[in-house]
Amino acid sequence: MQAHSLDALIIGGGHNGLVCAHYLARAGMKVRILEARDVIGGAAVTEEFHTGFRNSTASYTVSLLQPKIIADMGLVERGYRVVERPRSNFLPLGGGQYLLVGGSLEATQQEIARFSQTDAARLPDYYAMLESAAQILRDLALEIPPNAGDGALAMLAGIRNARRFARLSTLQQHEIIKLFTLSAREMLDHWFESAPIKAAFGFDAIVGNYASPDTPGSAYVLLHHVFGEVNGKQGQWGHVIGGMGRITELMADACREAGVEISLGTPVERLIVEHGATVGIRTAGGEQIYAARIIANVGPKLLYDRLIDPADLPADFRQMMAGYHCGSGSFRMNLALDGLPAFKDVPGDGDHLKAGIIMAPSLDYMDRAYQDARQFGWARQPVVEMLIPSLVDNSLAPAGQHVASLFCQQFAPQLPDGRDWDDERDAAIGAILAVVETHAPGFRKLILGQMALSPRDLERKFGLVGGDIFHGRMSLDQLWSARPVIGSASYRGPVKGLYMCGSGTHPGGGVTGAPGHNAARTILRERGRLGRWFG
Repeated sequence: MQAHSLDALIIGGGHNGLVCAHYLARAGMKVRILEARDVIGGAAVTEEFHTGFRNSTASYTVSLLQPKIIADMGLVERGYRVVERPRSNFLPLGGGQYLLVGGSLEATQQEIARFSQTDAARLPDYYAMLESAAQILRDLALEIPPNAGDGALAMLAGIRNARRFARLSTLQQHEIIKLFTLSAREMLDHWFESAPIKAAFGFDAIVGNYASPDTPGSAYVLLHHVFGEVNGKQGQWGHVIGGMGRITELMADACREAGVEISLGTPVERLIVEHGATVGIRTAGGEQIYAARIIANVGPKLLYDRLIDPADLPADFRQMMAGYHCGSGSFRMNLALDGLPAFKDVPGDGDHLKAGIIMAPSLDYMDRAYQDARQFGWARQPVVEMLIPSLVDNSLAPAGQHVASLFCQQFAPQLPDGRDWDDERDAAIGAILAVVETHAPGFRKLILGQMALSPRDLERKFGLVGGDIFHGRMSLDQLWSARPVIGSASYRGPVKGLYMCGSGTHPGGGVTGAPGHNAARTILRERGRLGRWFG
């Protein structure tokens, strides 16, 4: 057994790894982060993709980052600033019709009333139902899930969570159970009658979720996107000034200040297991680095299928991981634009261009896109969301020019018939731009440069297996105590000395920082060193 010069070695310099490292280092542990790329931040990075144009090249908008983590890492004092969207979403519907959502309850009701007075009247109750469920998620986000075999600890955690649920009214409990089990369409059909408002809310159910809005359990993904906050306003989304990479740059500063060593350009090739315990790693360059704890801030599929010898894993764990589902069906584009797009349904400039522009007018459209992707590999008419962050952050593009983020859904992680994404990328780009062109004629002529990331590109560039932005499907069988699988839910791997702190653990995907926080809490609790950071 090798002597350990490090208390913890973290694989992956994404935001969760940085959060975990910060808490461990502040508790007096010697910590080192190994990041494969030459830039810190994982999928939360800001990069120049065309001369003079910068953007958040993968993760692109913020809401879910935990306020406790923002405060504990001193991010605001270091320069963290978020500009809220004046409207959350804009849906161009064609024929001069459109829907704007957000800004205020009254403003959204006025918009919905143009399609249905009944839906406008029901909106407050729908929001109240979502908020009661979202509050449970907020309460659970920084909790360590009970793990199979934890005995009394698991029982106490179960009692505590049951009490949270019991405090809700019978009707609230009824609606929350529906959110966790029904399809998004079933849930939204229960509440609303007009197609546009169902589309506006249903979009959240398929973001990063390779599924139809008719898929059972898809209503939960809708909920996962609304439990965050921006500047103290719950359910709000916003743009980080400097892009998403600004978050991880500031986190890295906090880590270095706490004594964390960060090594860039250092991909890990294999975990070293001796006598049934993980004791170190071997880099792609052949260096062996030993530590008392190995903490993986990569997805479970990457970790257990590629970085560790299957013979070192328990047989039942291997069987469960074989059924772990990855692949979010997403295609990501960053565009340098010579000017602003002009949407037929709302000509000219306005707050609609500062919203998330959702080009998917109905749940039926979303379902057709999914069915198309299942058959052909990608939707011939994809679901496209556009954001134009340069409207609120002039550091991203030259004066008078702009950057656009296109987050596109229903692209199969693996193409059928043995086809390769490298061969099909251009055709998929054409399908995406055709959708935008339908709503904003002349859009293609504005494009000065682009970065296009297929599911395979997302895997190669960011280590997201199957292009999965969540490190694993957010379905009931892969949540809470079953994330990533039963028996490894409390941030402990199945091998002694191995821990997990990425989005493949509770509470799942998004830039939350919660998995990193909770993994650190698990480790420090084992050492009896929680201290003032965790109470």
